[in-house]
Amino acid sequence: MLELELNGQTFNKSERIRALMHKLDGRSKASVEYKFRNISAVMQELEWPTVSGYKALVNYQLLLLEVVEAQLKTRPSLQAAAENAVSRPALVADTVVDAAAWVPPPKARTQREAPPEYAPRFSPAKRDYLSREARNRSLGRAGELFVMELEAQRLRAAGRRQLADRIEQVSETQGDGLGFDVLSFEPDGRERLIEVKTTAFGELTPFFVTRNELARSNVDAERYQLYRVFDFRKRPRVFNLPGRIESHCRLDPTTFLAQLGG
Repeated sequence: MLELELNGQTFNKSERIRALMHKLDGRSKASVEYKFRNISAVMQELEWPTVSGYKALVNYQLLLLEVVEAQLKTRPSLQAAAENAVSRPALVADTVVDAAAWVPPPKARTQREAPPEYAPRFSPAKRDYLSREARNRSLGRAGELFVMELEAQRLRAAGRRQLADRIEQVSETQGDGLGFDVLSFEPDGRERLIEVKTTAFGELTPFFVTRNELARSNVDAERYQLYRVFDFRKRPRVFNLPGRIESHCRLDPTTFLAQLGG
C-alpha cells in the first residue's frame, strides 16, 4: 500500500484489509488495523514514510521489526518511490487554497507510549527520508505560500484587507533565523508568528523543529503558532498548534552540535 501511495496510485484500503483477514484465519478487522499501526511505528523509527491513516503504536514485537527490516531491504522499487516522493519539487499553483483546508489537530494521546527497549538504533534499513523531505526547500516554500494565501483569506473575510496586504514571508525577506516563517496578523492588529511545517504525507507524519523555533515558541507563546500542512501534493490541509511547541508535541533529540575541546 505504501508504494502505491507514494506513487500517487489509488487503492482501496478496506478491500486490502479484507483480503488480509481472509489469509490470516480468524483475525478481525480491528486486529489487522492494529498491526498496521504497529508497522507505522516501526517505519517512523526507521525514518520512512507511512501509509496515511494508521497512527503509530510503538508497543510492537521484536519479530515485527525484523520482518519489516527484511522487507525493506528487498524492495528497491519502494526505496525508489520514497526517494522520489521526498525530493520532488512542489508548486503552490498546483493546489486549491480555500477555507476547507482547515482541519482540527489530531487528538493527543492520553498516555505517552514508551518506545520498546529494542527500538532500532543501528539498522541497515534505516533511512533519512523524513529529514530529507524537511530539507526540500521547494516543498517548504510552497507550503509557506499556501499558508500566506489562507491567512490573507482569513483577514479579508474579517474585513481587514489592509492587514492581509501586510502578510510577509519573513523566511525569504529577512532570513530563516527568526524562528518562524510567516508574519501575519489577528483581526485586531496583533502579530501572529507562524512557523510552517509542510509534508506530502499524512497528518501524523513526524516533523523536525530547530532549537531556535522551539525557543521562539516559548518566548512569544501568545503570538506563536505552528501550522502543519499535510497531504500537500494531493489535497493540502492544515491544522494549527498555538503557543509553545512542547505543549503539543513530544520532542526527541535527533542530532547534536559537537565542538572539540569538551
